[in-house]
Amino acid sequence: MKSSMICRTTLLALLCAATLLSGCKKGGDKALPSSPPPAEVGVVTLQVQRVTLTAELAGRTAPCQIAEVRPQISGIIQKRLFSEGGEVKAGQTLYQIDPASSRATLASARANLARAEANLFPVRLKAVRFAELLSSHAVSQQDHEAAQAELKQAEAEVAAAQALLESATINMNFTSVVAPISGRIGRSSVTVGALVTTNQATPLAIIQQLDPIYVDVTRSSSEMLQLKRQIASGALKTDRTGAARVKLFLEDGTPYAPVGTLKFSEVSVDASTGSVSLRTLFPNPEQMLLPGMFVHAVLEEGVKSAGLLVPQRGVTRNPAGAALVMIVNAEEKVEVRPIKVVRTIGDSWLVEEGLHGGDRVIVEGLQRVRPGSVVKAVPFGVPPVAPQPAAASK
Repeated sequence: MKSSMICRTTLLALLCAATLLSGCKKGGDKALPSSPPPAEVGVVTLQVQRVTLTAELAGRTAPCQIAEVRPQISGIIQKRLFSEGGEVKAGQTLYQIDPASSRATLASARANLARAEANLFPVRLKAVRFAELLSSHAVSQQDHEAAQAELKQAEAEVAAAQALLESATINMNFTSVVAPISGRIGRSSVTVGALVTTNQATPLAIIQQLDPIYVDVTRSSSEMLQLKRQIASGALKTDRTGAARVKLFLEDGTPYAPVGTLKFSEVSVDASTGSVSLRTLFPNPEQMLLPGMFVHAVLEEGVKSAGLLVPQRGVTRNPAGAALVMIVNAEEKVEVRPIKVVRTIGDSWLVEEGLHGGDRVIVEGLQRVRPGSVVKAVPFGVPPVAPQPAAASK
């Protein structure tokens, strides 16, 4: 009796244990995680495009023409006939010097000329009369020659008087100090009543022509020679006059709208630094550019018709310093690709070797992938699509 009860109890316990094990196994199967989805990365598909190669050079503005106004005759300043900082035209009177002394000298020169011409008249008549009498032997050859010499002397005195009159007239005109060029004039260094002297060291004022205006930039002599060869070969983008185009940015980063041209007539090499001063010419109708301003000139060196640009954020470096990118190949797997870059253009690298048009370069999510791993490539910058909520079960 006891034996049968023990057997039944043991059998019941075994059945319960089997049931529990079966339940645990089913629950364990449900808890096993499924394989993770591929990591999502942002990619940029490279396109072959026309790329303009530029060089940014620092420089300063300089006036196209500059003239220092100095007196050419001594005297007292009577009037100042311009506004400081204003525009003046070539030939405009700037200062009036007291003309009293020059007027007196001019009157004396005119009187001397009149006296010389008066003396010339009888001498000429005498020379003509002696020439006629010489043929009839009424006068000697010696008298005739003396009359001719006297005539030449009188004519020379008239010429000298005329020269003195011309010099006096020039000095009289110099009492009006005029502008040699058109442009903007600075402050005056003298006032009314000041004594000025001929060709004095200190200029009365300085006139600067600001439209157009020069922008002088510096570059190494080796780059300068290469630039000349590019212009000669036609590799540089030039305008109709054959000058390279230049764009300008002001000191605060503001772009300057008018486009300038590159000139080589004002180039000089600094022996101490080996740098070359390049002179560019810009229109300045509103006179926004003033002499001495610090600016950045962007020189268009040439155009690459089939260029590839890869974003800088997608380029990394190995310990040796070589540039690398990660791309998504046709099998949707990550592949490491070494590349060769030559220069930066904006926020991108210009690629010379290693990539082709249509390659998908990973620029976002690089830290989540490894070479050979399967990924899900999405265009960089496109916002992800939000998952739709599941319909509620009734």
